[in-house]
Amino acid sequence: MPKQLDYHTIREIYTRFHASDPAPEGELEHVNVYTLVVAVALSAQATDKGVNKATRGLFAVADTPQKMLDLGIEGVTEHIKTIGLFRQKAKNVIKLSQILVDEYDGVVPNSRAALQSLPGVGRKTANVVLNMWWGQPAQAVDTHIFRVGNRTGIAKGKDVDAVERAVEDHTPADFQLHAHHWLILHGRYTCVARKPKCAACLIRDLCQFEDKNL
Repeated sequence: MPKQLDYHTIREIYTRFHASDPAPEGELEHVNVYTLVVAVALSAQATDKGVNKATRGLFAVADTPQKMLDLGIEGVTEHIKTIGLFRQKAKNVIKLSQILVDEYDGVVPNSRAALQSLPGVGRKTANVVLNMWWGQPAQAVDTHIFRVGNRTGIAKGKDVDAVERAVEDHTPADFQLHAHHWLILHGRYTCVARKPKCAACLIRDLCQFEDKNL
């Protein structure tokens, strides 16, 4: 089983990630913090590419909570019907928009607790928004980070909460801001689930994964 890597190895890994991509960005399209919240909430059990395709038209007509409410649940549903679980997600978008209008004057709050109180917004979504919009070193652990963290030894944990803590605990402070995106992108394009592209991996000599495809 892969073991948790030591500080110096992890620092070298992030140094290589930084050299390859100094300022990685999330791939969900948005025009403001509100549309970022909606996009991330819609991305649960869906691909960023699929969400972007659906939200381009949606955000063109509804880029504020009030405009989303004016569009109505049927209008939202029509725009996002190509996304998995679209009916429940449309309900959540309307509900969270109503809460933002009623309780926050249409302004998205910037605390994790307040964000998590919104329908359809869990800890992962809140962390993505805090990281991408407000520049907080919040670590949103998805299936990619969970896999990469455990497979490589960068951040080991039995569940997403444990891996989140491991990323926070073991990532050097100067790499915390972008750690989330480096790990996601590495898992999405290189350290993929079924046939990891180890031969093309820039950290293959530091990774603890025993079944490398070299």
